[in-house]
Amino acid sequence: MIWNRKAECMSAEEKEELQLRRLQEVVKLAYENVNYYKKRFKDLNVHPDDIETLDDLKKLPFTTKTDLRDAYPFGMFAVPRDEIVEVHTTSGTTGKPTVSGYTQKDLDIWGEVMARTLTMAGASKKDLIQNCYGYGLFTGGLGVHYGAQKIGATVIPISAGNTQRQIQIMQDFGSTILTCTPSYALYLSEVLQNQGVEPEEISLKSGVFGAEMWTEEMREEIENRFNISALNVYGLTEIIGPGVAQECTKKSGLHIFDDHFYPEIIDPENLKTLPHGEKGELVLTTLTREGMPIIRFRTRDITTLRQEKCECGRTHIKMDRITGRSDDMLKIRGVIVFPSQIERAILNIKGLEPHYQIIVTQPHHLDELEVQVEASNILFSDEVKHIEDVKKNIEDHIHDEIGLRVNVTLVEPQSLPRSNGKAVRVIDRRNL
Repeated sequence: MIWNRKAECMSAEEKEELQLRRLQEVVKLAYENVNYYKKRFKDLNVHPDDIETLDDLKKLPFTTKTDLRDAYPFGMFAVPRDEIVEVHTTSGTTGKPTVSGYTQKDLDIWGEVMARTLTMAGASKKDLIQNCYGYGLFTGGLGVHYGAQKIGATVIPISAGNTQRQIQIMQDFGSTILTCTPSYALYLSEVLQNQGVEPEEISLKSGVFGAEMWTEEMREEIENRFNISALNVYGLTEIIGPGVAQECTKKSGLHIFDDHFYPEIIDPENLKTLPHGEKGELVLTTLTREGMPIIRFRTRDITTLRQEKCECGRTHIKMDRITGRSDDMLKIRGVIVFPSQIERAILNIKGLEPHYQIIVTQPHHLDELEVQVEASNILFSDEVKHIEDVKKNIEDHIHDEIGLRVNVTLVEPQSLPRSNGKAVRVIDRRNL
């Protein structure tokens, strides 16, 4: 089922014409109403009238998270503050948060793209959507909420946490679609398993999981535990929240809703735009937001864009699963390592739980990487020699994946911390 066939199945010619018109409008809006953009445009000697083709987007300045923090709280708004009907922020754990402001039109657009997102997961007005994303300043909860309401589905606004209640609601209400982070989905499945609840005893058919990086191996783990279709959603507070892109059931990449968000891939080192098919940093421009238009936002997320026909019939450009972040990658003894590589290696080994933590230290001025991995109950009760063999097997798998030797520590089942939201996978104890 497709939510908005006209927008989601548009021809290439129609889409390019629409994108250019919207790009010209949003650039003019930003230039005339946001001091930051007016100054940056003048610094680069560029004017909105210079945008004659989509390729002219390259002339415009990038926007970074630092730029948005410097404008805290309302410096990036393009409309009077009294026209902003809702605000959200990032967590602000590493400094001032970035603020995102929405007009009523922006909220309508958010509801639209989230309706598309949930429809891709099979949602209709007959479904009960158990929404475990956090409500409040975090965009996840309300984004799903608006999309579910637009479809006419029944939304259960349970938010994150209170896991025992989540399980009870899931069983009593007969929830059919689950929305949360993949790490929290794993935790929920673990609690269900501990309570002796079989997948057939719940009514879930699919899940929309995002807000953190996860691998194909993690998807398989979630699907097997819940007996559902686990689909990947992508979004950023700075752009709109969840609903920038979503996987359809073909699982061949995430459809970017490129009638509202224009994507580019750049080389994060030299900032040059890369052609489709090449891996680099995703850059996004909002085409329709009026409260806070964003020009060429550097997401720091590493992916690839592909313009290819999808069996589902949608014609949006697709992006590959995020493999890492240009500002999150670890440099260990000169080698670039992404946590997702380690996750992939771990989840390819039987007898391990899908819970791990990466600890980076620097004893004697040399980087060391320790990976703590939960063993299953059966494995942990085995004799020491067998555990040592498993440990070496994990170290070999990780070495094959990243090209470095690491120290693996097998820890007891359920001993690593669980998260109601984004999982903390890396603890960097180096003094960099």
